Amino acid sequence: MLRFLSPSSLLASKGLSPEIKAIRERLETTSKETVTGRYEDMTKHLSGRISQAMLGQKAIDDIEQQGVRINIREGRLDLTQRSLEVVQTSVSGLSARMQAAMASEDTASKNATARDSKAALNESFSALNARYGERYLFSGDAATTPPFASVDDLLSDIRQIAITATDEADFAAQLDTYFNSPTGGWRTNIYAGTDTASDPDSVPGTDDSIIQIVSGLAVMALSGADEALPLFNGASNPVFAAAQSLANGQTALTNLRASVGLSQAQVETDKESLSVEKTVLTASFNELTARDQYEAASELKDLESSLEAAYTLTSRLANLTLLNFLR
Repeated sequence: MLRFLSPSSLLASKGLSPEIKAIRERLETTSKETVTGRYEDMTKHLSGRISQAMLGQKAIDDIEQQGVRINIREGRLDLTQRSLEVVQTSVSGLSARMQAAMASEDTASKNATARDSKAALNESFSALNARYGERYLFSGDAATTPPFASVDDLLSDIRQIAITATDEADFAAQLDTYFNSPTGGWRTNIYAGTDTASDPDSVPGTDDSIIQIVSGLAVMALSGADEALPLFNGASNPVFAAAQSLANGQTALTNLRASVGLSQAQVETDKESLSVEKTVLTASFNELTARDQYEAASELKDLESSLEAAYTLTSRLANLTLLNFLR
């Protein structure tokens, strides 16, 4: 049987199309709101309060950026602390061992301590060349440059000073110049960083604790019998002085680590404060922008029913025959 849509059916079917389109658009929007828990069209929902919401979102974004910066600072401080801990652990006991060995004229113990001092020096240099991302932590403002050259280069320099020194006083003067003068070998041959750092958390390689420890270790490492340096033989005053320098450096290092620890504690406090602030701002922002997901789900169900009813009605109108119309 031929089917003909009546004029009224055609008009009704055509009239339903915009309604179906509107239902489908609302269905899509509500579906997203059900998932996200936020109104899709914020401008329409907030009306005159849109500026308030935008300011709230900016405040939350700013806090997240602060959080990123704090996390970076936290990572640098943690690595700095671990590096200094490695140094402190590696040199532990060496000063007392060297002094005891020389006081008792125990050559074997002195030689063993000299070997351990060189090992500690290598371990310390490795730890102090630590890098967080692309930034070397002990280079001062020369953050992209590895701070320390090889231990062998350092020992070669100190060995040469010991060979050329005319006496103990001359050695002490040359050693002081080497490590503490701006033109000394420590800065020109070994340490490639800067003396100062614009980052208050940074520890440059010219820090007193590092210089005292390194200078003490270097002399002690060269005091073994295999080096055959007359200035360091037996109960050598320069070696005693080196052991004392190491002990002083350990005390200074403890204080430095305590300072780093205070910075770490401040970071934790800042993180907690940011977390509280973000929680408050997020709650306020949600009050403005959040869509009740239960309400959205209920509306979604109603829209699905409406769309199904509209499709059913459209189908029935399309199936009307001329006979139906004449009846």
